[in-house]
Amino acid sequence: MEKNRCGWCVGDPLYEAYHDEEWGVPVYDDDTLFEFLILETFQAGLSWITILRKRENFRKAFDNFDYRKIAKYDDSKVEDLLQDAGIIRNKLKVKATISNAQAFMKIQDEFGSCSKYIWGFVDGKPIVNKLKNHKDAPANTPLSDRISKDLKKRGFKFVGSTVIYAHMQATGMVNDHIVSCFRYNEV
Repeated sequence: MEKNRCGWCVGDPLYEAYHDEEWGVPVYDDDTLFEFLILETFQAGLSWITILRKRENFRKAFDNFDYRKIAKYDDSKVEDLLQDAGIIRNKLKVKATISNAQAFMKIQDEFGSCSKYIWGFVDGKPIVNKLKNHKDAPANTPLSDRISKDLKKRGFKFVGSTVIYAHMQATGMVNDHIVSCFRYNEV
């Protein structure tokens, strides 16, 4: 029997697997939070399926999203990344990844972990929406506006409110599975 899923993922096995196994599952691990942040920043202006299809290439190119290593990338590494056809070769986004890794570590120093910082915006618990249709999900909210503004103040780049809301959805800070989706009550 076919599972009822959020409409945005239906029809593509990679999308369905991502929806079924990852999207909306609360993430409290700094390494995974950073990975999703970087993927979301590269996704800006593109479709998420494009990023999912290149995810393994991104992992290889960016040292498995190790922000400690990424924070130390130099101009030579940037040039190598810009030659890598397996990723999105956008110089501003590549450079933003480096500065975001540096800003990420500053948040860790200040709060003990990036998880404590980001989950502090929702008191450590996911916001549960009651969407009837995936098209009812907002692109951003006053909360994503606030988080975006705070991240920018801390030196992050490519973290507009829409990128941050997508990050909140992906990392389970907000449950935007439609109520009829089999994952709605599981995450």
